[in-house]
Amino acid sequence: MDDVRGVHHTAPTVRDDAVVDALEELSFDCPRCGAPASGVHYGPCGGCVEQLRASVSADARDVDGPTYEPKVNVTPNAVALKD
Repeated sequence: MDDVRGVHHTAPTVRDDAVVDALEELSFDCPRCGAPASGVHYGPCGGCVEQLRASVSADARDVDGPTYEPKVNVTPNAVALKD
């Protein structure tokens, strides 16, 4: 993208190894349990992440829904009926 002055800027991607290497480890308190934690991004500690994954995860399943039936007042397209 070009800004007003015509300088070309590219946003770093998550997969850019140079950007990932440049990120520094942060020290903070876990927002969920309050225990000391550290990581590249602010968020729950590893223990809380595992608890959340265990409590929120579910298996994928097939769901059968009713088949679509058009309402009675819906008429077909006039072009489709043209012979």
